[in-house]
Amino acid sequence: MKRRKTWLTLCSFLLLSIATFSQTPIRDIHITHQQERMVYYQWDRSKFSPKKGFLGLNPNYWLTWGLHPDYPKSDKRPLGPSGPQTLRLGLVLALENSSNKYLTESDTLANVAVSEALNYSPFAAAADPLWLLYYQKEFRVLEEKADPLQGLAEKEKTYLISSGLLKWYMDEREAIRERLKIARNTILDRGSRTLACQRILMDMEVLEATWSSKRQRVTYYLRLKEKRDTLRKKAIPVRKEGRSDKDIAESILLNSKL
Repeated sequence: MKRRKTWLTLCSFLLLSIATFSQTPIRDIHITHQQERMVYYQWDRSKFSPKKGFLGLNPNYWLTWGLHPDYPKSDKRPLGPSGPQTLRLGLVLALENSSNKYLTESDTLANVAVSEALNYSPFAAAADPLWLLYYQKEFRVLEEKADPLQGLAEKEKTYLISSGLLKWYMDEREAIRERLKIARNTILDRGSRTLACQRILMDMEVLEATWSSKRQRVTYYLRLKEKRDTLRKKAIPVRKEGRSDKDIAESILLNSKL
């Protein structure tokens, strides 16, 4: 029994050894050419096999390629000029180019959107160079809390207050301040905001010039008021019998000089 097992084992090893040493590499030139044709080598029609033979009588050719007569002429390389891999790489490059163009356009649109937002945003008005260099200094008088009656006598102050000139000036000044606040806090483009500030500045200069003129002429107004009151206190002489119009006029002029 043991001898039979030993014999079977030896036979198995012998068969495996024979099978191992009996395998020899097969190198078929037709298969090699076909493999080269399918990769990166340039296809050479002279390497195409099996060939037609003399007068096209090779039966192996017709048995193999009879149903595919155009096969030897076609380029089957994936990386050939019209190969699928070449087309795929070209498509990838085209898509990448299109993607870069879309990215550039989106970046341009984003930059334009940011620029327009900064142009219209009221938050950027405080950083406007024109405002910082010019308008901020010109409109500083609106923020000052100086007494508009400073430097005037009590009689002049009383007249400006009682006549309503001071209230008119303060109301107009407050209106200009509100207009400036609205112009700087409203969503406007930079050009419109600058024009609005310029118009407000011109109105403010007119107001300040008018108020300065009224301050300078308050003494003249008071003199006119005093003369008017004096004339009202004096009775206009009644025309008497025998007095002419000339005498009455001279009497009025005489009283007005007093």
